[in-house]
Amino acid sequence: MIQALTKRMARVHVYISGMVQGVFFRVNTQRMAVRLGIRGWVRNLRDGRVEAVFEGEKDKVDEMLRWCRIGPEGAVILSVDFTEEPYTGEFQVFQIKYQ
Repeated sequence: MIQALTKRMARVHVYISGMVQGVFFRVNTQRMAVRLGIRGWVRNLRDGRVEAVFEGEKDKVDEMLRWCRIGPEGAVILSVDFTEEPYTGEFQVFQIKYQ
């Protein structure tokens, strides 16, 4: 009997610090998230950080976090702080939020 493999789903709330605004960080985050099948959102904060919520398959969320530690060309990442949260499945897409 073949058993179906169930994918482990994950959610993380992320804060990225450094030179992350003015370098197309949000747009590139959205592109990477869509490529990986991640849902959630990303936005700039007034204090210069970028905040995001990623939901999806655990290995894809982990890959997204690895990408955040490098970022797009021109970004200088000082820290990536994240908190694991319960997966909710509330998002249909990955979007850029504008305050």
